[in-house]
Amino acid sequence: MKLNILGCGGGIGSGHHTTCLLLDEDVLIDAGSGITSLSLEQLACIDHVFVTHSHLDHVLGIPLLIDAVGDRRKKPVIVHALPETLEILEKHIFNWKIWPDFRKIPDDSNPWLKFEPLPLGSSVKLGNRTIISLPAHHTVPACGYQIKGNEGSLVFTGDTTHSDGLMHALNEMSDLRDLIIDTSFENELCDVAVASKHHWPDSLAQELGRLKAKPKIWITHLKPGNEKSIMDELKRCIPEREVRQLMQGQAIEF
Repeated sequence: MKLNILGCGGGIGSGHHTTCLLLDEDVLIDAGSGITSLSLEQLACIDHVFVTHSHLDHVLGIPLLIDAVGDRRKKPVIVHALPETLEILEKHIFNWKIWPDFRKIPDDSNPWLKFEPLPLGSSVKLGNRTIISLPAHHTVPACGYQIKGNEGSLVFTGDTTHSDGLMHALNEMSDLRDLIIDTSFENELCDVAVASKHHWPDSLAQELGRLKAKPKIWITHLKPGNEKSIMDELKRCIPEREVRQLMQGQAIEF
């Protein structure tokens, strides 16, 4: 499997895009502004979108995706998310005021969009890939995802701060190869991180101290312009583990 990083920034500006990960050719994990790098042909291949949470930087591409390629497809795009997240998308985006409800376009029996609830701990099997929802702790209902294949698992936490449930799930995995985890602010901005429920270097060091496995650690959702200072602090706080900055345009094979 290949995970292409279309966007992984904690904001926009100077070419940065927000979170959007392309799994193989047909699955998106979140749909932030990174989706805009795909061609119409690539967009038309997207069959599934797995959403970690409802914040705009992770979902803004969903309505634009459906609008762009709904008429080019023979089946609906399926959005998988926590039931609470789907309720938010229905109420605040696909409400005929912010955007049309493409679950009813062209009509109820032939929609361009479909919602599929994915409660915590449940899974979807797509060929040789199994995608499992994991706990996360953010300001809105949120989850991460384990992407499990024949050669091992990759976990994307989405936006999160400390989560006992997430750490328990990670420690139950025997095949964890890659962990993509949020660290958005430097230590001096820990008050902002606490209020917005993101990690900062000291908090991530504590979290990884509970992790039994030794996967590759990828850092995502860094605030644009602050990347170097955050990564420098992480390397000082976590000298026993190699931490890598997740980069837009990168591909992870697993």
